[in-house]
Amino acid sequence: MAGAMALAWINPGVTRADTWDLVKFENRDYVSIQNVADFYKLQNTADDGKSVYLKSPGCTIQGAAGSKELTINGVKFILSYELLPQDGKILLSRIDLTKLVEPVLRPSKMRNARPIRTIVLDAGHGGHDRGATSGFGDEKDFALDTVMRTRELLLKRGYRVVLTRSNDTFIPLNERAKFANQFRDGIFVCVHFNAGSPTGTGIETYTLAPRFVPSTDQDGPAVSDMQLCAGNIDDPENMALATAMHASLLNRLPMTDRGIKRARFWVLRECTVPAVLIEGGFVSNPQEASRIAQPVYRQTLAECIVQAIGNYQRAIGQQPNGLLVNNGGGGGSRTPAMSVTNSNLNGIGIGATNNNPFQSVGSSVPMDGTAARVGASLGNGNEGPTVVVPRQH
Repeated sequence: MAGAMALAWINPGVTRADTWDLVKFENRDYVSIQNVADFYKLQNTADDGKSVYLKSPGCTIQGAAGSKELTINGVKFILSYELLPQDGKILLSRIDLTKLVEPVLRPSKMRNARPIRTIVLDAGHGGHDRGATSGFGDEKDFALDTVMRTRELLLKRGYRVVLTRSNDTFIPLNERAKFANQFRDGIFVCVHFNAGSPTGTGIETYTLAPRFVPSTDQDGPAVSDMQLCAGNIDDPENMALATAMHASLLNRLPMTDRGIKRARFWVLRECTVPAVLIEGGFVSNPQEASRIAQPVYRQTLAECIVQAIGNYQRAIGQQPNGLLVNNGGGGGSRTPAMSVTNSNLNGIGIGATNNNPFQSVGSSVPMDGTAARVGASLGNGNEGPTVVVPRQH
């Protein structure tokens, strides 16, 4: 049933982990999935050394050894590094723990998240740059129309909205990021549509790759991986925003989930406000291009963006300016992104402000004041993980 919360049993005898037991592999730090389960008070129901299945009320995490895919409440994330099988255990890279898992499960713990009052909308391409093309139209026009529809919805809800372009004009990429950075109370949402083979399908959401890790679609390490981008200052916020955005798109659009991915696109790496880039379907696929060309599809896409912005604001503890009245209800819809409180989870945050995840650390790190070296800090209170992806149903 849509909206029903799957109940999961949590062993009341399980105590929270008080250390991160680090494992070094190829000069990279990992933690065990069991360590993650203990920390977040999740029940680890897979014990075969091949698969990951963690659950609690309102939160389910799944994956497989040797894979970069991690699914949280039915939403696909592409990890920076594969889940590593070792001695009958599965290990998660420390960078994925601090830069992905924690911002997704507990965005309320992000220390530097700023209140959002301005939305910067960026329609990809423009002018001589048509983007992806098809017999149904050009990407540049679909992106601009989607942005204009989004703008109208946001204005009705009281947001301040600014556009990098409002007509068929080419704007250099560096100018788009420079423009967005003027608004310190803003977030940056870039709208694109995909191109590829005629059979390429689905939606994907990009956020900036953290320092030291390759972009998702990159073929091996690159020198650029080592460079600190301006936008890396907002790594946790970027991931939380991307999660809210991608989940909202999946709520309403009947599209294949291609996952939340990492990249160093110019508009992402140079933005110093939380930034996300969405690919709303394949213009190169005749069936999807036909759908994208329909105004009702682009209106739904605009509504998803507005919903996601509100979900992100709630996740960081801010009241959104407004909510959509129609969230695509009906027997086949998913539950909207929401906050989930788990009274068994104490207020411990991981990785929100750790700028150098590859510092030298011991094999076991206590979760006290020194544990910020692996991104852990001890807090007070009993708030649980705030999940900004749809619940399973």
